[in-house]
Amino acid sequence: MVFCKSEEEHVTHVSTVLSRLRATNIFAKASKCLFHASGVEYLGYVVSSEGLKMDQAKVQKIFNWSPPADLKALKSFLGFANFYHNLIKNYSKKINSLTKAFTISPILCNFDLSLPTILKTDASDYALDAVLSQISDSGKHPIAFDSRKLLPDELNYEIHDKELLGIVWALKCWRAFLLYLSSSFEVLTNHSSLQYFISSKILTCRQAHWAEFLSEFHFSITYRPGRLATLPDALSCRDNIYAERGEDFISKNPINYQKIIKQDEIKASKFFAVKVEAISNLIESIQKALWQNSQYRSIFQDLGKGKSIQDYSPHSSSQLLLFKDWVVVPNDPTIQLSILQKRHDSPLAGHPGQEETLKIVKGYFHWSGMTQFINDYE
Repeated sequence: MVFCKSEEEHVTHVSTVLSRLRATNIFAKASKCLFHASGVEYLGYVVSSEGLKMDQAKVQKIFNWSPPADLKALKSFLGFANFYHNLIKNYSKKINSLTKAFTISPILCNFDLSLPTILKTDASDYALDAVLSQISDSGKHPIAFDSRKLLPDELNYEIHDKELLGIVWALKCWRAFLLYLSSSFEVLTNHSSLQYFISSKILTCRQAHWAEFLSEFHFSITYRPGRLATLPDALSCRDNIYAERGEDFISKNPINYQKIIKQDEIKASKFFAVKVEAISNLIESIQKALWQNSQYRSIFQDLGKGKSIQDYSPHSSSQLLLFKDWVVVPNDPTIQLSILQKRHDSPLAGHPGQEETLKIVKGYFHWSGMTQFINDYE
């Protein structure tokens, strides 16, 4: 970004920048460049000759808040409003224009990389929401609000994964801010087991994928009971964003993560039917078989070139291929049998029945004809 006090100075500076780019063979795509603009959107703000303004997209969720249609919706909105009433001058006189008051100065402040930062997230049965705030000498001030509906497949997530998805989604929304903070920031959640997520040794494929992304940030997770989480709860529990239904389940295996994480490794592994080390022994065999399969080798090569293939993604740390959140297993009966034996015959597995075995294996792996393979094994 090049900004100047006068047009003459601006032309000189832009010419200098373009000359430097040309000298180093760096090209700028014309369609992505903007010249002689009076204002520009940059990192969530609108920078202009008038100064720095908040990007209205950040607060559009509040502008679009529908009028409360019942007592529950009214209480939800008033609880949200009361949280910041001390920051709005003449609050009681502005009750009729309260929605607008939340979206103008001094309520929404500029982000400061040096200030303590708090990210509050929440997930309901049908939506996610987040509030980014910072603490200054004058108290806690919100920086931005956001919320969205859950996608059809996300509606089927367990509540633990919905809450974790809320954190991942919020970090993606405000990555430009949170990634470069000078100190650790705090994530507040009303789901107590998320406090132990970072130290957990047992994760599903989906959670492991999220954990890899979360490792880029420096933060701590603090449990805040739902009755104290008025602000984010109000955004996610609005009555006009209920979803009708999610996609049909193929299988579902409810898990008490809080109980698992607090147990020792062997007991936790028994719940998942196999020790973590046993799974790792299969990785090399799966890797080799994937590359020997022309279809999966082609997918790997395309992904390596930056191409997007629906539902497929590489797992960078293990060099395995993921189909959605499951590890892809090639058509190799030896490997498939080995997985099944570890999930079914292991003493830790408790010798589950056919239906339970199918649920367990489907929770981690994907291969064509899995159901028939397990039926034949039984």
